[in-house]
Amino acid sequence: MSNQHRKSRHQHTAHRRNMTPLWIGLAILVLLGAAFLLLNPQSGLPSEVPEKQAHEMYQKGALLLDVRTQQEWDQGHIEGSILISLDDLQGRMSELPRDKDIVVVCRSGTRSREGTALLRQAGFTRGTSLTGGIQAWVAAGYPAPK
Repeated sequence: MSNQHRKSRHQHTAHRRNMTPLWIGLAILVLLGAAFLLLNPQSGLPSEVPEKQAHEMYQKGALLLDVRTQQEWDQGHIEGSILISLDDLQGRMSELPRDKDIVVVCRSGTRSREGTALLRQAGFTRGTSLTGGIQAWVAAGYPAPK
């Protein structure tokens, strides 16, 4: 074996040894990332759901948060929903559960999207908006507001 060949082989082995800490560090980062994702699960809820999905969530115990005005609420609301108008939402978020799905509703879907955005900005990961609002809910044949 020539000196040139021995030197090249020695350099290759040394290079491989120098890479070992890098690979160990990379493996630790991957494991920490996986642990973080497992210990901090996100609901995976989209920002909006159609009326069928909202109704299924409602039947499974999701909170329906109506962000319309008191006057609109008094004219009719989905049974079991709670009212916190969009104007009051930021100041009343402490009243909402963080461990439960929340479907935000309004008349047509515009204010509920705004309400959902406010919830998410405040760290609520399980909030979503009813696409099309109560109008879409009723049009799909779900119980009309009372």
